[in-house]
Amino acid sequence: MRNINSRNKNKAFRVKALSPLSNYRFKVVFFILCLGLGGLFLRVGWLQVFQADQLKAKAREVQTERKNPLGKRRSILDRNGKLIAIDEKRFKLWAHPRYFNFPGDSYERIRKPEEVAKLLSSPLSETVDDILKKLGNYSSGVKLAEGLTQEKANEIKKLRISGIDLEAYPQRLYPHGSLFANVVGFLDLDRRPQAGLELSLDSKLKRLEKTSLLRKGADGTPLPIGVQRGVFDEDQLNLHLTLDVRLQEVAVSEITNQVKKWNAKKGVVIVMNIETGELLALASTPSYDPNKYWEYSPALFKEWSVQELFEPGSTFKPINLALALEEGVIGPDGKINDDGLVTVGGWPLSNWDRNPNGMLNYAEVLQVSSNVGMVKIMRKLNPTSYWQWLKQLGLDEMPETDLPGAVAGHIKSKQTFINQPIEPAVASFGQGFSITPLKLAQLHALIANGGKLVKPHITKGLKGDYQSFLSPIAESKQVLTPEVTQTVLGWMETVVEKGSGIDATIPGYRIGGKTGTAQKSQDGKSYDSKICSFVASLPIDDPRFVVLVVVDEPKKPFAFGSTVAVPVAKKIIETLLVIEQIPPSVEMEEHFAIKS
Repeated sequence: MRNINSRNKNKAFRVKALSPLSNYRFKVVFFILCLGLGGLFLRVGWLQVFQADQLKAKAREVQTERKNPLGKRRSILDRNGKLIAIDEKRFKLWAHPRYFNFPGDSYERIRKPEEVAKLLSSPLSETVDDILKKLGNYSSGVKLAEGLTQEKANEIKKLRISGIDLEAYPQRLYPHGSLFANVVGFLDLDRRPQAGLELSLDSKLKRLEKTSLLRKGADGTPLPIGVQRGVFDEDQLNLHLTLDVRLQEVAVSEITNQVKKWNAKKGVVIVMNIETGELLALASTPSYDPNKYWEYSPALFKEWSVQELFEPGSTFKPINLALALEEGVIGPDGKINDDGLVTVGGWPLSNWDRNPNGMLNYAEVLQVSSNVGMVKIMRKLNPTSYWQWLKQLGLDEMPETDLPGAVAGHIKSKQTFINQPIEPAVASFGQGFSITPLKLAQLHALIANGGKLVKPHITKGLKGDYQSFLSPIAESKQVLTPEVTQTVLGWMETVVEKGSGIDATIPGYRIGGKTGTAQKSQDGKSYDSKICSFVASLPIDDPRFVVLVVVDEPKKPFAFGSTVAVPVAKKIIETLLVIEQIPPSVEMEEHFAIKS
């Protein structure tokens, strides 16, 4: 045992003798280091001299964020800034199963579709099975969803699943649904305008967008290097309309209910500022929801108040009286004998009720809506002059308006009108020619504003926070003298006070109006249906607005302008008075004070 311990101790303390390293080994190591350093210098030189531009371009590509335009459109707002049409960012969700990978996974690991479907089930509000059906056996490029909101997109982004991509795109939305469909129109699924202002003002509604390049640091912070001028600027301009959402809601509701009540074909409401031609309401029914346009017939996509013609009937009588006054063939205090029947060119013409009304002044002609009286009045006007006046009023011309699809009216040729006495005779009570409801509203604005032919329009122009491009008010054309129109306006007031428009009376306010119940030709020969209308001007002491209501083909008995159109107009007028804060007429207040 002692010998073993002694040997171990000697072995532990044995020291190996040192010997100098070989110079050859130093030279080999030195050569290798020099060779590596030389190669490194050569590589750096090669990169800087021969590949500098290529590497710089790659670096810029990584550092630079390119923003391509989404093709957004400007919003459409009413006169008070309420949204009518807007572009909102939506997202399409694309899946690429061959790249499915979760945060923390190795690069080589590919997750199963079932695992991804479980995570996407909640933000997509779909079952796992439904998502798996969409994925199928495809390895890439599967569209799982579209129309996702920003909130949903953020939920999906937080999952940080590789192989899941979100593609941003703008989606056109119409917050009020069918309320403005007849005016605004819509975009199809490919964002192509199909109707209304979306189509007619397509170029104006496209936002000014451009591809922008922005340099960023490693942490995503924007760098001031190479920033293009205006890269942070956005097109903030929006299209502002003259329409009022509040008035439009009432107009659409009332005309829709009345069309249903009378089992009518369609109806329209127009509210116009008589001085500027601005339309505060343009409502028609039936309509459609532009957010779901594919569920409706394309026949509903046009606005018939500017695109279809009708015979205005008795609502045109005030216009004719103004022409007779202007030509001096009648005077303000004249009278006419209505014996119930008049024969023109072998054609018997009678009143709507086939009864005589006796001796009438011109206000009473409007009150009882005498056809015979109008025929006798307009006989005094030379047919040539009469036809020229209809031409001067622009009945057969394309109206100057920004409303899409507006069409010209139709009147008989000069030769036919002059040589066939029946033509000016039926024209005297608003038949034998055709115009659009918009044209009729324009002509009654002419009576209310002192004889000026204004331009009906619904767009104010483009307006933003810092700049605006508003459309100037078009210069109106003086057609009739103010004295003539003032006289006719007074006659129209009596129609509401004690004539066929009496149901439009509103205590404290002076309102003028005229009802119309025109026979409607179905095939150029038969008159089996009718079109009922009422037009009002208010307030008479200081005219500001014209309200027109037209209901086409009411099918129930006792359908007249007074029973079908007047109730709608009254509701709209009551709303208009409140919205525009129109005070009661002083004369009426004094009248009621004396009466009480």
